Amino acid sequence: MNRGEQTVTRAEAFEFLDRTARGIAEMFGSSCETLVHDMGDPKHPILSIYNGHVSGRSVGSTMDILGTAKELDNTGLTTDFVNLYATTPSGQQIKSSTFHMIQEGKDGYNLALGINFDYTSLVYANRILVDLMNAEADLQSVMWQGSDRRLSDMLDECLSAVGKPVDALSKKDRLKIIALLDQKNAFSFRKSVPFVSKRLQVSRYTIYKYLGELAENGGTIPAADSDEPAPDRT
Repeated sequence: MNRGEQTVTRAEAFEFLDRTARGIAEMFGSSCETLVHDMGDPKHPILSIYNGHVSGRSVGSTMDILGTAKELDNTGLTTDFVNLYATTPSGQQIKSSTFHMIQEGKDGYNLALGINFDYTSLVYANRILVDLMNAEADLQSVMWQGSDRRLSDMLDECLSAVGKPVDALSKKDRLKIIALLDQKNAFSFRKSVPFVSKRLQVSRYTIYKYLGELAENGGTIPAADSDEPAPDRT
């Protein structure tokens, strides 16, 4: 690494990478292992390491994050690797990156900063959150007796608001009815879509399509949907 006529010595390069490794480890905490490798040696021994408990390694170790001591090829010895997945021998899930600092020539060197973040605990936490947020069914659809009756009443109210019989509804009318039902949380009831589709004399696909169109427009009826002479029964 040349800077005009100036050259960064191996000692200076190591000092910089070591400071960087220490700072990153302090910043991201005990789940983040950082280290400096001597990549000029095919066995790439560790020159310094912080939070080595993540992989169980220490200074002088030639083991990699995968728990092997294989010699790397020329590509592996000189190429940066960013945000790659790895699993340690003990089963920890790791995000790993390696950044090289290379100086060619007689007094050249090849040092590398390694960063290994153990996110195993986050995986477990995510599973717990998913379990906590999981629910079997909507409360009101389970608690209220005669949900079909309640849905029917809601639909009758929406039809009255439109003021047309079902066989005279245009697409815009049906979109308005679906929007009103959605505002009343009617689609949180079990089997609400087949119930509404049967009453409006359209397919279930059409109901889902209308709900999608409303969602894309923030719950409002798209302006381009003008009245149609015949209902959509697809």
